[in-house]
Amino acid sequence: MAASTLAEVAKLAGVSPATASRVLNGSARKPGEDIAERVRNAAVSLGYIPNAQAQALARSSSGLIGLVVHDIADPYFSAIARGVQEVAREQRRMVLLASTGGTPEEEREAVAAFAARRADSIVIAGTRSTQAGHASANKELAAELDRYCRNGGHVAVVGQGVVGAKETEGYHVVAVPNEELSRRLALDLAAIHIGQFWIIAGPEGLATSDERTKGFQRGLEAAGRPAAEVLRTSFNREGGYKAGGKLASRIQALYKADPNAAKPCIFAVNDVMAIGAAAALREKGIRIPNGAAIAGFDDIETLRDFRPALSTVRLPLEEIGRLATRSTAGEDVGRTLEVTGEVALRRSTEKG
Repeated sequence: MAASTLAEVAKLAGVSPATASRVLNGSARKPGEDIAERVRNAAVSLGYIPNAQAQALARSSSGLIGLVVHDIADPYFSAIARGVQEVAREQRRMVLLASTGGTPEEEREAVAAFAARRADSIVIAGTRSTQAGHASANKELAAELDRYCRNGGHVAVVGQGVVGAKETEGYHVVAVPNEELSRRLALDLAAIHIGQFWIIAGPEGLATSDERTKGFQRGLEAAGRPAAEVLRTSFNREGGYKAGGKLASRIQALYKADPNAAKPCIFAVNDVMAIGAAAALREKGIRIPNGAAIAGFDDIETLRDFRPALSTVRLPLEEIGRLATRSTAGEDVGRTLEVTGEVALRRSTEKG
């Protein structure tokens, strides 16, 4: 059966289509309550479903928030999404989700789709890329966001600002001090471990990974320790697992050469990579923390069930989502908002 039309509702209510539209689409110009009641009753009788885009035009607001994440299955992004959803409920708005895989090309497509649907605001959570192959896509993403902001939209970017974005009106960055927090973690770990350090990082050019790697190296330097060797892999659990397999062979060789060697300490630049690396070590018979120490970054919710408890840097992930969403409601326009975190040393890096 064909959907009922606005013209049919207007005819049944005995009013013009323009009057019916003002009632059903939320225009500020409304007829008398008796007429409005006739229109609403006619709409119910016909099973009429209002057009969301028409409502957005009438109200100058769609009530929609676009959320762009790299991978909604990753607990880091799902925690931020919960914070966004919480504020959206408070503001009586709906969240549209795009899970992009982390490329600026896909982010641009998501932003364009949200803009076409007249989303009031867009939150982008995910690391920026300065890889040469992404230069053109970064430029296109920045242009898309600038265009969206010039047309009245509000954008909040979590982590680092979009490369090349120029608009300040309606543009917000929720900055995470990745480098400083990683530096603190390195200082704390260097104080209790005398063995060598390794870093499991993402591909060079991923800003979050690079910042955390740089900060950790700075911390080791401040502690008077040699720089850690960096193993680069994909920025996910599978990447951590592959790197963990390589390190397992080297750890076994270390103990074969010297059974009393100081145990090594591994820093994975996010928790899911640390979890993957730990799984690979276990499969090779290397127990944590006895055979090797390991730490991550983010303090994702999944760690509640991880054993031994993983040392990490705790970020207020849901609060980051809340802060980003509130910033797009017109507050702190053009400002960079910074969150902080804290080092959480747990059993996975115990001395011994």
